[in-house]
Amino acid sequence: MSGIRVALDGPGSSGKSSIGAAAAARLGFRFLDTGIVYRAITLAAVMRDIDPTDQAALVAIVPEIGLVADEAGAIRRVTLDGEDVTDRIHVPEVDRNVSAVSAQPDVRAALLDLQRDIAAAGAVILAGRDIGTVVLPDAELKIFLEVTAEERARRRASERGLAPDSAEAVTILADLRRRDQLDGSREVAPMRVPADAVIVRSDGRTFEQSVEAVVTIIERATQGRPA
Repeated sequence: MSGIRVALDGPGSSGKSSIGAAAAARLGFRFLDTGIVYRAITLAAVMRDIDPTDQAALVAIVPEIGLVADEAGAIRRVTLDGEDVTDRIHVPEVDRNVSAVSAQPDVRAALLDLQRDIAAAGAVILAGRDIGTVVLPDAELKIFLEVTAEERARRRASERGLAPDSAEAVTILADLRRRDQLDGSREVAPMRVPADAVIVRSDGRTFEQSVEAVVTIIERATQGRPA
């Protein structure tokens, strides 16, 4: 495969990480879910009682962040001060605070070089909310996963074994809508659909169908044909 850089954006819980990693494995690409970095910083802030708007304190956490790649080059695990915290970055308290942390301009600036350095060699998929608009505005291919908040909430509730009409499921939907609003309205690097992105709508699609759609788009772009 040619060494193109793929920006894969979408709202929270749209499947960017799982779909991106699966597509990368199929194509022999490396993969980075950039959200794990912001979540690790947020986890540290929660654990240390740091205000999510205290930019200096948040930026000071950045050198403690480590990214761990598997044998296929997929970076889906993150360490904090040498400890693997991947299994702790999706707890509700992190969910509630990650948008506030990721909205801080100094935090985003501190992480730009890290993300761009990983993408520099090409043959990589970077997943996030501002990859195609800010991190890699010159990426050879941009894809945006479009999924309704209701579908994302349904999937997350199902993953947690919750009834769709339970109080917990209702809270999940409310949290996702709140995060969408915060991510789309922040002053720095708001979530936007890149003007030149290929839209993949995954409502009504199985996971495998969404992966296949992304793989097909990347293969066509690599071969120089329109997606």
